Order: sequence, then C-alpha cells, then structure tokens
Amino acid sequence: MAPHVSLLTREYPPHIYGGAGVHVAQLVRQLTDLCTVDVHCMGEPRPGATAHAEDHPADANAALRVFGADLSMVSALDPATQVLHSHTWYANLAGHLGGLFLDVPHVVTSHSLEPHRPWKAEQLGGGYRLSSWAERTAYAAADAVIAVSSKMREGILEAYPEIDPDRVHVVRNGVDPEEFHPVPETELVSDLGVDLDKPYVAFVGRITRQKGLVHLVRAAAEFTPETQVVLLAGAPDTPEIAAEFNQAFADLRAQREAPVIWVEDMLPRASVRQVLTHATVFACPSIYEPLGIVNLEAMACETAVVASAVGGIPEVVADGETGLLVPYDPARADDPEAIKAFESEFAARVNELVADRDRADAMGRAGRTRSLEQFSWEAIAKQTVEVYETAIARHG
Repeated sequence: MAPHVSLLTREYPPHIYGGAGVHVAQLVRQLTDLCTVDVHCMGEPRPGATAHAEDHPADANAALRVFGADLSMVSALDPATQVLHSHTWYANLAGHLGGLFLDVPHVVTSHSLEPHRPWKAEQLGGGYRLSSWAERTAYAAADAVIAVSSKMREGILEAYPEIDPDRVHVVRNGVDPEEFHPVPETELVSDLGVDLDKPYVAFVGRITRQKGLVHLVRAAAEFTPETQVVLLAGAPDTPEIAAEFNQAFADLRAQREAPVIWVEDMLPRASVRQVLTHATVFACPSIYEPLGIVNLEAMACETAVVASAVGGIPEVVADGETGLLVPYDPARADDPEAIKAFESEFAARVNELVADRDRADAMGRAGRTRSLEQFSWEAIAKQTVEVYETAIARHG
C-alpha cells in the first residue's frame, strides 16, 4: 500500500531560491502519483502546502526562528503520516522531532552538509552552530539518508561516521526537460543588451561563497575580447559578500569593452531558458556543489558547460562530452596562488569552447541527451518511494 508522506521543507513554489527548492517542487509533482503527500514549508501561505512563519521568537537569531517554524511543523503533522521526509537543515529538526513524536520513520535528503560550508558562519553567526547541531542530530537518528550524488554519499559518511552506511542511499537530482529545453525566442536576451552575433557566457545562481561567482567575474577578465558575460545573480548571503562581488563586477566592467551584464532580479523560467539556450557556454564555478541542478538545466537547453570539478558536478557534466571540468582544491581555498590558477584555468576552458563553436554546439546537444536519459524525475520519485519502504521496514 502506498505510504502517507509528510514532506518538510523551507522552500516551496512559488518561493524558490535554490536547488533544494527545485528538487522538492519536482519531487512532489511526481510523488503524488505514487503515494499520499502533504507538504509543510516555511514562510508565507501558498497553495498546495501548509506554511509556517519564521517569526518566533521575534527578533531572535535566524536559526532560532527556523527552529520555531520547525516546532510549528511538528504540531501540525497529520496523525496518519507514515513517513516524514525533510530537506535541508532548515527542516531536519522538524523531521527528527516529528519522527519521535509520531513514532514514524524519518528520511533526510542531503542537499548540502553544514560541516562543508564553514562560510555560513558569516551569515548565521552562532546560528551556524545550531544549524550544524540540528543537521547532525537528524542525520544520526534518521532511518534513511538520501544523498543526491555518490560524492555526496562519501561526504555524509566522512562528516558523520556514526551513520550506518547501509542507511545512506544515492538518489540523484533531476531536470524537467519540458521546463528546460532550447527555445528560438531571443527578445529577452536582446533586451538585456546582448549582441547575438557574438559569443556570451552565462551564469545563473545566488551571490554566495558556495557558488564561486566572484571567481567567475575575476576569470572573465581573461576571456577573449569579444566574449560577453551575462550574470543572473541575486540574493547575496551577507553584506560583505555583496560588497566583494560589487567591487569585482565594477573592476570587470572597467576592463572590458564587450558587454558585462548583471541581472539582480529573479527572472521567470521562460526568460532563464532564453539566456541558457543562446549562451555559448554556461559557467558553474562553484567551490562546493553536492550535484548542481543548474548544470542539468543548462544541458537540457543544449548549452555546453564549463564547471569546477567539485562534489557531484563530475557525475552530471561529462568532461569532454557535455562540457569541460576545471580542478578546484577546497583545501587551498585560502591560497591566493591556487585561487588565481583556478580562475585562469577556468578562463582558458571557456576560451577553448568560444574558439570552437561547433564543438560547443555538439557538447550542448550531447548534454540534452544525457539529461533526458539519466536524470528523469519520474525515475527519481520511484527510487525515493523505494527508500521510504526501506525506512518503514527499518523503523519496524
């Protein structure tokens, strides 16, 4: 019999800002054909989910207010729930406490790991210690942990060696090929000021340490002169990161004659499709990436990818086939020489594809084929239900 699942998340449509939110939205759409699903999210009320405000205790540290929303989630759970499935540390505590309260299995999907994101202390202060505690506590007690890549599975067992490896399952992220696909329209790209007769490199993501946007902006100083840059980037984590990016962006614009375009507002999906489709290269300079859905989205739009070879990215981008990978060593993140070498190598790989448009186009076509064949949300949902069944059996 199909289980009754309560899915716990911070992000849910229409308020999505990261890969975890995309994952949840797509997964729920498919799960509804396989089991009973109710969704609890955070923030403003919205259709299809029960929303819990992050407003208690008032004026508290952000992490404490998230914990307040977690407690609200637990109090609102349907007693008929047979499995709790939480996404990100924001909802992990709700899943852990809810599992204890209802005596049902808790499944965690690991979209990132707090021990691998020490820069979050800049954003959360002492709240980072709370988020780290919540994540570790939930993972250690969960009946099943889902890793979104094989590399992420290795990271989980390294960060939390107390977890039984048999409880950690790999179910990769996916992409909706009906939402992300090549489009002929170019109006939005032209309106942004892009010259479609010349190459351009695109980036889509948040202004965070994790996404490595500052590295891309610095690398762009070494792009071939005619190469344009289009950055769909907003929501800086901290004022310090925003200031660092603003300075790097201003420096780049002063150095280059080709357009360097920054769009701060989140664009509709149709507009993002245009930007991805007509880019010569999609750039992903992340310094930490459990899988990297955004690379799948670019590939589904038939665009070649140049990305850092970190985390699960090599499981998505086939080096030399759907794009080019650039080595990055997290252990040397504070070494200026290593960072400069990474940025120069990134620029060289971009220039390599810009100089050979036929090769870039072939990689783009291969990317869409790979995304269709290996990253189907329908298959991902079925694998997720199998994990639910395993968790139910383990919980006993």
